[in-house]
Amino acid sequence: MLAALPLLALVSSAALLGGTPTPRAPRRAVQRASLPAVRMSTEIMMPALSSTMKEGKISQWLKGVGDKVEAGDMVLVVESDKADMDVEAYEEGYLAKILVAEGETAAVGAPVAILVENEADIASVGAPSAAPVAAPPAPAAPAAVDVEMTPIMMPALSSTMKEGKISQWLKGVGDKVEAGDMVLVVESDKADMDVEAYEEGYLAAIVTQEGETADVGAPVAYLAANAADIEKVAAFAASGGVAAAPAAAAAPAATAAAPAAAPAAAPAASSGERVVASPFAKKLAEEKGVDLSKIVGTGPDGRIVAEDVEAAAASGAAPAPAYVSSKLVATPEAKKIAKSKGVKLETLKGTGNFGRITADDVRRAAGLPTKASLTEKPVATAAVAATAAAAPAAAAKKAAAPPSMPSGVTPMNGMQKAVVKNMEWANNVPTYQVSRAITTDELDALYKQVKSKGVTMSALLAKAVGMTLAKHPIMNAVYVTDGIKYNSDVNVAMAVAMPDGGLITPVLKKADQTDLYSLSRDWKDLVSRTMAVPMALKPDEYSTGACAFARAGTFTISNLGMFGVSSFVSILPPNQGAIMAVAASTPTAVLQKNGMIGMVKQMTVTLTCDHRHIYGADAAKFLVDLAQLLEEDVMSLLM
Repeated sequence: MLAALPLLALVSSAALLGGTPTPRAPRRAVQRASLPAVRMSTEIMMPALSSTMKEGKISQWLKGVGDKVEAGDMVLVVESDKADMDVEAYEEGYLAKILVAEGETAAVGAPVAILVENEADIASVGAPSAAPVAAPPAPAAPAAVDVEMTPIMMPALSSTMKEGKISQWLKGVGDKVEAGDMVLVVESDKADMDVEAYEEGYLAAIVTQEGETADVGAPVAYLAANAADIEKVAAFAASGGVAAAPAAAAAPAATAAAPAAAPAAAPAASSGERVVASPFAKKLAEEKGVDLSKIVGTGPDGRIVAEDVEAAAASGAAPAPAYVSSKLVATPEAKKIAKSKGVKLETLKGTGNFGRITADDVRRAAGLPTKASLTEKPVATAAVAATAAAAPAAAAKKAAAPPSMPSGVTPMNGMQKAVVKNMEWANNVPTYQVSRAITTDELDALYKQVKSKGVTMSALLAKAVGMTLAKHPIMNAVYVTDGIKYNSDVNVAMAVAMPDGGLITPVLKKADQTDLYSLSRDWKDLVSRTMAVPMALKPDEYSTGACAFARAGTFTISNLGMFGVSSFVSILPPNQGAIMAVAASTPTAVLQKNGMIGMVKQMTVTLTCDHRHIYGADAAKFLVDLAQLLEEDVMSLLM
């Protein structure tokens, strides 16, 4: 199965690291020119398929000039020295110009195409007069180093990232590095990302120290293959040199002028060699159970195409063998659990990518519940949990030693810093609050009916708010300079606290139109991927307020009811007009319509609104309709 790389927000908290660079043929010049100003244009950059990748070859454009591109569409196929990757779009627009044609190469981070927001702007991009950019003269190469080593490059945490800051080195000079070890932590504007090693060796030299920055693709350290070579590699790194390419690498250039012979059919790949096949051929081979290494490709340069797979399947070619890794690769969490539970990793069969052993593989071997099974279980209410835990907790309190109080300053991670920026932004917005108590007896009764079918309270609240927002578009709008931007979709973001600090708001898209059961499934999936290590949400699945194109939330819910709070106020997030704080539902004595005092369950909800475009009456009317829906017409949530 091919990996789908995000086009404009490629995020991998365990970036690929290592891989010895191999000499390549000189890159052909790419036509470049200055472009006229176009409203809301976006450059499509060459993504980094690995931290060692310097350039990529475009093997296929899946969209043509003039085509509409939706978020999630596959736009192009990029070829690296390891695989062909489908590149996915997280921005929508129209493909206005292709800067790098099929078969040409471009440096990582270089623009390969241009998207425009409006179809009418395609002509504005046009075909400007361009002159080929001459390749820069090659620097003088120092003497080649006769030791085997691997540079550790600054990974690209997103395709727009130009440089990264190293917040921590997890390995020191001289340490042994195994495949799967976390080596360093790189800080971006969104989060701190652990960088994982896929090569083994000894950390010989650190070029970029903690707190320093380096350009994407620049070496930040070097691995030596053998401990005895650490000093030689360290001296090489200190000189700032790069090993010269072997003289033999120039041979292809010397013979390039010779007449090209008719291409011969490429032999089938032997075991362990890279298989070059089109994305569709790989997908077809997986569906039909055909071993690509046994097929002779008839495409360009021996590339396996779909017709080759069809022919192999018809002739009864050998089925694809199960992947067997020559290295024991496990996630850091899996190694930690295995060590604590005494599980031997070499006895396990990994279910992760490329046979990698995951934490759940170890949990199953140790007889522990998997993470997925834990997240599927309903969470007990605060009152029930407190009662059930009271007895054992009292006994444990005597035996357990009191935890030590932390002291000193702890640096914030990238996500916490992003929250700080958003909160500081809110200080410049004139906001106000409106609160209302809503009776939840009918809502609670409905929840009891549908809970067994997988419906969550979060989905019920999102659905109710979404339906109410559809009646009050001003609450779903956002203030822009001298205007009000109305959003056509109702996308409800819901705040989730991260275990290691920070806050993130996964988004339930089109909450007013999506049925309750689908919303519940979507929410469980979003939360599961939010809590994954690394966090596995795509940029259009959570609200950051940072991107004009992003399909982020248009309204946010912050629910602290599970903690028993009576009321609270939320801070307005960027690029939204309102946020609603939901408190606990508690028994309350009220005067009923019959004149008698009775007990009902009520929760207090508090709106924080942008007063530049949402007035007090707008917020009050919204709460009136929300209360009417939850108190008198709650069954409409099932429609």
